[in-house]
Amino acid sequence: MSSKNYFLTKEVVQKKLQRMAYEILERNADEDEIILAGIKDNGLVIAKKMAELLQPVYKGQINLMEISIDKKGLSEISLSPAMDLNDKVIIVADDVVNEGRTLLYAIKPMLSFFPKKIQTLVLVERTHKAFPVTSDYVGLSVATTFQEHIIVEVDGDEINGAYMI
Repeated sequence: MSSKNYFLTKEVVQKKLQRMAYEILERNADEDEIILAGIKDNGLVIAKKMAELLQPVYKGQINLMEISIDKKGLSEISLSPAMDLNDKVIIVADDVVNEGRTLLYAIKPMLSFFPKKIQTLVLVERTHKAFPVTSDYVGLSVATTFQEHIIVEVDGDEINGAYMI
């Protein structure tokens, strides 16, 4: 590894994802279908990893959805592929939750449907919530200052770890 000070290594990330997959199974054991909706880019990688972990043990259907969102303006939000979200269990995945704004806006287009449940999953949760979003599945909660930034390093479909700058 480089001079980056990783507080989550690739191996630890894998263990955190595995634990969250078990939590998803426990909370959704009776569901026929789960939609894993990843916020592009890193959230989508996390959603794909979660699908890989769930596939061998989950008896229902797992669908992947990509949420494209302009994180600067938060005005352009799209869901792909288009699918019926009525009476579905949706798990919105992202890498880091800071204030909760991105997760809140990512959920917004789903509210034009009537989903059964909307849950959220994040690899790293910070303690600076400005919006009423609670993460249902959390890899690691980290207390940071406002000046510190957490970077989840992704290379293709691999999560290499997380570090602070």
